[in-house]
Amino acid sequence: MALLASLSDYGIFGIPLVNMDGWLELLVRFGLNVLVTSLIIVWLYYGKSKRRDYVFTFTLISTTVFLLIFLLGSEKLQIGLALGLFAIFGIIRYRTDTVPIREMTYLFLIIGLSVINALAVSVSYVELITTNFLFVLMTWLMERTRIVSKSACKLIRYEKIALITPEKYDEMVADIKARTGLNITKCEVGYIDFLKDTAFVKVYYETESQEINTIDQVTRAKDFNG
Repeated sequence: MALLASLSDYGIFGIPLVNMDGWLELLVRFGLNVLVTSLIIVWLYYGKSKRRDYVFTFTLISTTVFLLIFLLGSEKLQIGLALGLFAIFGIIRYRTDTVPIREMTYLFLIIGLSVINALAVSVSYVELITTNFLFVLMTWLMERTRIVSKSACKLIRYEKIALITPEKYDEMVADIKARTGLNITKCEVGYIDFLKDTAFVKVYYETESQEINTIDQVTRAKDFNG
């Protein structure tokens, strides 16, 4: 540490070799950001979804946003630019895969935390830590409690086209429930193909599982690549 402190007296082209205060602040804030985002990504998100691909994405986006905004903040980065970066990353949709709403919410949360941890220089560390704790607490409450009903939906191709009429709705629901074993609450009939005698039926059902079934989020046949 003494060696690093002594290097602060030297510089190249007017830029100091070491800025001890800035360096220590970077390490403390980055450590806090990694700790909190890892709790959310690994413990809360991955614990239910088991999606390693999004864990990779969320972690690197969090690191990139934090370092980008923290380092540019020393150059008087305006809040408008920070919010602009927030919006750009927040509306990302990869060309090969549409990001589901749950993953987009986590992406929005991770970016928000990274921006706060990088730019909140006018508040105490106690306030900053409390803010991070509240983010984790609210995410945990929404993931682990039954405040929101654990419902899901599937899109099925239904071949008993004679049962899709409104007057035979109850019979169709009973047939699908018996064949799938799901606790069905509602069915919606979509596209009907009379040439093949099939119809797309969107099935809503209650589930007791704590894990997220990513296939449940597929609502159109062309979205399913598995």
